[in-house]
Amino acid sequence: MAASGLRKFAEKFDDELKFFKGWIDRPRAVGSIIPTSSVTARLMASIIDAKSGLPVLEVGPGTGVITKAILRRGVKPSDLYAVEYSHDFVKHLRRNYPDVNVIEGDGFNLDMTLGEKRDLVFDCVVSGVPLLNFPVARRVAYLESLLRRIPSGRPVVQLTYGPKSPIPPGLGDYTVEHFHFIIRNIPPTQLWLYRRAPLN
Repeated sequence: MAASGLRKFAEKFDDELKFFKGWIDRPRAVGSIIPTSSVTARLMASIIDAKSGLPVLEVGPGTGVITKAILRRGVKPSDLYAVEYSHDFVKHLRRNYPDVNVIEGDGFNLDMTLGEKRDLVFDCVVSGVPLLNFPVARRVAYLESLLRRIPSGRPVVQLTYGPKSPIPPGLGDYTVEHFHFIIRNIPPTQLWLYRRAPLN
């Protein structure tokens, strides 16, 4: 194996070890024992309009697999705000993405977590938070908090390992759309899109 290939393998293995440790330490805060696949990450990042001029909000970046895909989509590091609950993941993200706005805090309380940036308007939201670990009412409140931060019609993309949308339709001012099913992820992953319901 060439030196560059060996280095990439070592980096991936290191990320997976960090993710597994995070899952052992906080199984409710980390939804899987290994990081999201690059295929899933690219699909999630594909919703971004990099020409909108607006920053992007990522919630639950973990070790940064989706963060990397967001940056490859054309988002400037200074225009990406990544909110992560795990202190260990925050340190890892800040080391690997020093120019990204990595914020340590609770994605379920974004007003407090974002602080003086709480009134920012984002192009869209990319969410890797393991919502199935939380009650439905908290999931709905979380989504509505995200939708308040993006223009009407722009999406929140959410991954889940369950067969159905983790945020059921009909419980708030939002629409639910199935986006993708990715078999090349362990475990296989569903992607869902949520938007503010159009005005009648």
